[in-house]
Amino acid sequence: MSADRHSSRAGPALRALAEADPAIAALSLWCTHRDGPRTATMGETISYGPAFEAMPLHEQMGLAAHHVLHVALRHSARAAVLETRLGGNFDAALFNLAADALINEAVLGGDHALPRPAVLASDLIRRALGREATGAAVLAEWDVERLYFALGGQSDDGGAREGEAEVYAQAQGFEADLEQEAGTPEEGDTVQDAARWRQHITRAMDAGRAAGRGIGRIGHRLADVAQPRVPWEQMLRQLLTQAVMQAPRPSPQRPARRWIAGLAQAQRAGTPEPGFEPGVRPRTDIPRIAIAMDASSSIDDARLAMFWAEITGIARRMRAELHLMVFDDEIRHRDTIDPTQLHVPLPELPRGGGTAFRPVIVEAQGLRAAALVIFTDLEGEAGLPPRGLPVIWAVPNAGAAEAPFGRLIDLSR
Repeated sequence: MSADRHSSRAGPALRALAEADPAIAALSLWCTHRDGPRTATMGETISYGPAFEAMPLHEQMGLAAHHVLHVALRHSARAAVLETRLGGNFDAALFNLAADALINEAVLGGDHALPRPAVLASDLIRRALGREATGAAVLAEWDVERLYFALGGQSDDGGAREGEAEVYAQAQGFEADLEQEAGTPEEGDTVQDAARWRQHITRAMDAGRAAGRGIGRIGHRLADVAQPRVPWEQMLRQLLTQAVMQAPRPSPQRPARRWIAGLAQAQRAGTPEPGFEPGVRPRTDIPRIAIAMDASSSIDDARLAMFWAEITGIARRMRAELHLMVFDDEIRHRDTIDPTQLHVPLPELPRGGGTAFRPVIVEAQGLRAAALVIFTDLEGEAGLPPRGLPVIWAVPNAGAAEAPFGRLIDLSR
């Protein structure tokens, strides 16, 4: 099989990369290359349009490397996962912008050329977030999800300046080049793919570093390499599923099958009847989950929208009775969430005030909830851990933060 995998337009650039950049050349062998109407990446397939063929060879090499990294870093799959989480709040163009900006820094760091103008993460972060950083520092610090949330104002990474990312993208002639595959990604496949591509990247970068040229020289600094970790939403579902497991308990109204069989046998044999043995029934007929959304003054509108997207995602995926509490220093709004309503708008909510977690914990205990999920930035007093109530803290950009008790899940993971 040829190295270009059936693309005549990409052939010269990929063959030149085999000499100039061993790391990209190795990764390109795991990609499918096709000629198409435009140059773009979808999953593990790269299509090359007529405009690509018209470029000089050195720009073709840089642009091919750009798309090979899209594939290797699994940007299509990661965008699909994020869209599943955020639903209608997901901004595909912003994700593509973040991904392109990071990749272009890596391509230039590997001594390749790109068609100009091109978006760069260091410039984008300076314009949109007001932070100065070199290209090398940006590659070591940022991954695409973190940059996406920061640009959308949904993290603590400097506070996005409204509209600056879009203005910068337009000035640089940015055009989306990342397409998502149809369907919802399976979680098991997502974790396995991440592990597989991480192995490919490790081997490729080792080869490039040994050769002393190309992206292999800087590949060990790429923070955007997909980690083979269990996504936070899968962890959340596992925790909630454990919490709502229907544990059996005695039911005097329902005799045990073993007792019924023993009674019948005793009656047939004319022997003494066994003592009554109760059956069991589920702990609860409908698993109940309490969800608390922090609407205090430390939570901006972007993060509030992010919380709501995650909450409606839980409603879609969990077969449970969901009780919503919106709170600051006390509970301001109570509601139940109908899981059949897939597109529920964010309700009008009271804003401001401090943060107190005890009221929602006490309320969840009163509801006899199987678990309590608190969407918050952790800025508040939690008090003592509640007995018999699993608490899950869902925190954006948690970093090194620690939960006062219970389990912490980082929403940016």
